[in-house]
Amino acid sequence: MKRPNATARRRIWLAIAALTLVTVDAQARPAADPSLVATDKGVVRGVVRDGVREFKGIPYAAAPTGQLRWRLPRPAGRWAGVLDASQYRSACPQVSRYGLTEASAEEDCLHVNVTVPYAGPGDLKRKRAVIVWIHGGAFVGGSSALYPLAHLAKSGDVVVVSLNYRLGVFGFMAHPGFGRAHNGGYGLEDQRAALRWVKRNIAHFGGDPANVTLAGESAGAASVCMHVLAPNETRGLFHKAIIQSAGCVTPLPSVADGEKVGAKIAALAGCEGKGALDCLRKKKVTDLLDAASKAQGESILLFLPVTGARTVPLPGAEAIPAGRFVKVPVLNGGTRDELRLYVAYDVQASNAVTKDNYEAKLKAVYGDNTAAVIKQYPASDYSSPASALGTVWSDFRADVGINNCIYLQTAKLLRKRVPVYESVFGDRAAPAVTTDPGFEMGAVHSSELPYIFPHFSNTTRLDTPDLAPASQKIADAMVGYWTSFARTGKPTAASAPAWPTFTADGMVMNFTPGALGLFNAGQVHKCGFWKSLYPTILTE
Repeated sequence: MKRPNATARRRIWLAIAALTLVTVDAQARPAADPSLVATDKGVVRGVVRDGVREFKGIPYAAAPTGQLRWRLPRPAGRWAGVLDASQYRSACPQVSRYGLTEASAEEDCLHVNVTVPYAGPGDLKRKRAVIVWIHGGAFVGGSSALYPLAHLAKSGDVVVVSLNYRLGVFGFMAHPGFGRAHNGGYGLEDQRAALRWVKRNIAHFGGDPANVTLAGESAGAASVCMHVLAPNETRGLFHKAIIQSAGCVTPLPSVADGEKVGAKIAALAGCEGKGALDCLRKKKVTDLLDAASKAQGESILLFLPVTGARTVPLPGAEAIPAGRFVKVPVLNGGTRDELRLYVAYDVQASNAVTKDNYEAKLKAVYGDNTAAVIKQYPASDYSSPASALGTVWSDFRADVGINNCIYLQTAKLLRKRVPVYESVFGDRAAPAVTTDPGFEMGAVHSSELPYIFPHFSNTTRLDTPDLAPASQKIADAMVGYWTSFARTGKPTAASAPAWPTFTADGMVMNFTPGALGLFNAGQVHKCGFWKSLYPTILTE
């Protein structure tokens, strides 16, 4: 066989070079295919369907395993070829809770998901506002896979990002052996790594890195608070905040308090003394989850964020009055009957609430103030002692940041320096978020989530029923307000009342069928009464 002459060889090499350039260019500029996006670590392939582009399970940090346990998140590695981003990846390690949520033992869980509206090729050149959603779960559970993002993205014409972060013993446990600067804050540091990923990459998906709204519910909302309270760590990573069901001025444990908990968990795992950290890093995920569960018992407060390190320098009640927080517009609020949900969990665990033990259950929380509380909230005024107890807790309790008077207190402190829009979700016809406990639940904690994320059910089944027509009107208004706030910093919604900034207790949006509009939340939740009992917490 004759070898090609010089001219022929030159033509062959030119053809190979041209093909190489085409291949490299296709990877560098995959926007011609709406399912392909080039990130800073490689190209991802998502799915285009039903008016959105979806990209799931993109690593934003390295797997926090082995020696990376209880360290700051490290950069994800580059990948060769095209990464399949069509499916959610694993939730971070957690146990199943309340016979409802799903367990996980997978530490390789630090991923983001991105959903972008898509109506055709012209959309690829648009730059949209971004909402970054942080899931809830009491800092010990939950997953980004539980929240369908398409409705929010399409209805509001925004890019929506969700993320996983280390939980419980892996993300929110302090310990004397951990690094001092970020002790007890690795889950929050994961979230910040995800926000930095958004800043570097979201423009490639059609998002505006200069218009990012950080949003969350429950522990996710408390996480938003923690980022607001750490300006030296987070300034520039987000430009607005949505805080749903968390009080930024809730008293929090110190790092020293957290270290005592961590030492107890380590002892339960069989890791004490000088070699405790090495021992903990070698333990199986399930062993650590078991030790944490034993330490936690029935408490929902064991893994609250700690303050006093760089991750969260000061509690909100100190930081906000001093102006030491990220000054961005805030959309703030919660649900009318928040803690009836936790009364329901107690009832389901055979801890019934009766007229005979109502006083004792109040005394366990309010101590010497119990007589005044009973006078203000006699059980006979409610459909059951359980709903009475849930109402009291939902109005105010000093040890749990999920209550309406602490939301108002947060708003009153924030409004002195930033625009605040305050709301209460009060649809007592909301779909049930747990099995029937035998008493009136109402608008409990997390019951508003199906209004933002259709069919949210705390599981990947997404099997909450469709909303009733009156409730759907509330959902449409909520999505309209949230997404316009993300786009412009001001909440507006079609065919819905104007929502002014919060300047007084009567300037609160009431998300209740038949009563959508402003109402006096301080009066409804008896915050004046609670302020008389707890003036050092409910103070302006």
